[in-house]
Amino acid sequence: MPIDDQHPPKNSAAVPSSRLGRLARLGSLATGVAGGMLAEGARQLAQGNRPKMSDLLLTPANAKRVADELSRLRGAAMKVGQLISMDAGELLPPQLTEILGQLRSDAKPMPLGQLAQVLETNWGKDWNERFSQFSFQPIAAASIGQVHSAHTKDGRHLALKIQYPAIRDSINSDVENVATLLRVSGLIPKDIDFRPLLEEAKAQLHQEADYLREADYMRRYQALLGDTRHFKLATVYDDLTTDTILAMSFVEGVPIESLVHAPQAERDQVFTLLMQLFFRELFEFRLVQTDPNYANYRYDRQSQQLILLDFGATREYSKTMTESYQRLIQAAIEQNEAHIIKAAQAIGYFQDKIEPEQLKAVSTIFQQAVEPLRHQGVYDFAQSNLATRVRETGMDMTFQKGYWHTPPADAIFLHRKLGGLYLLASKLKVRINMKDLFAPYYLT
Repeated sequence: MPIDDQHPPKNSAAVPSSRLGRLARLGSLATGVAGGMLAEGARQLAQGNRPKMSDLLLTPANAKRVADELSRLRGAAMKVGQLISMDAGELLPPQLTEILGQLRSDAKPMPLGQLAQVLETNWGKDWNERFSQFSFQPIAAASIGQVHSAHTKDGRHLALKIQYPAIRDSINSDVENVATLLRVSGLIPKDIDFRPLLEEAKAQLHQEADYLREADYMRRYQALLGDTRHFKLATVYDDLTTDTILAMSFVEGVPIESLVHAPQAERDQVFTLLMQLFFRELFEFRLVQTDPNYANYRYDRQSQQLILLDFGATREYSKTMTESYQRLIQAAIEQNEAHIIKAAQAIGYFQDKIEPEQLKAVSTIFQQAVEPLRHQGVYDFAQSNLATRVRETGMDMTFQKGYWHTPPADAIFLHRKLGGLYLLASKLKVRINMKDLFAPYYLT
């Protein structure tokens, strides 16, 4: 087989496949963090300071240790770091949130030998006979797998999403190990019950590791979006797809974050498509791709089509849930506190015992979150400090009043998607009329 790229993956690192091997990596991480704390403590004491434990723990060196080790483990260990940095960012110190946030795009690829073993396991020893070209250098690497470009002998240009070995078997133990590390180290407050988030992380990861399931969702989205030319999805090739390799047509496009220097009208149009898609997913399809990672989107500037790439984190929502969110968003737009609380209760936000000031605080944060939808005319995300204000309100609820409550998993992942869209809007300096985009779903 002619190979256009025979070079081994750059900066590769073998994925530990045994449970003991993965546990050992986390054990060495804990030892390294502890050693770093001792060294920093000695340095501070020598300068006559009396440092707090949290200051010793959250040194840049220790935070980097955590991020680097999770990126080597990949799989569930890395995904927990991603989930915590995005879904519970208001619970963590800014230093750790920033470092963990790097995990969303910083995975090391598999070495060539490990990759070849995965391909042989899935396609047999003669797998290379199907291809005229196979690029061993991945074009993308993430928490569950990495993506390679290849050409088949029958003329198809493929993007192959190849899962890291033994990732499925490591999910539950990795989630528990990382949770223990974060809890014992004090990186998450002891009075915060994040067990529901961890259990949901396990379930979500098992679903994302099933590439046959993802292929089914890709086909469903193609059918659902068949009425518009504004979106482009890859075609699934069943003859090469397995539960750990997803074979798709290769779709050209530029990274969506690269549009930061594009004309204002183009940036606004791209984000308009994203928000229209989000509202359709939630209120029409009741099927939402909940991962806001920028790498899941690309843009074809020639055809002006938004390219949708990853459907592993797709979730189905009940009609009751989506209608409750419709009422919640509308009530927040109208700043009707009674209706906000009623809709939030229907979704499952509140525990049995909750004080009036707690209800008011929750109402306030929802009103803040829909500010762009309430704004008359064009909302300028570049000039907005919305993310900072929502974060401050969340921290106030968590630490000062002490009544943070984990909302239902469906809500967590939905907020993750919307929060990611807002961050992208800020990055692209978008200026659009968000109120008009929500108008078709306004209840009369």
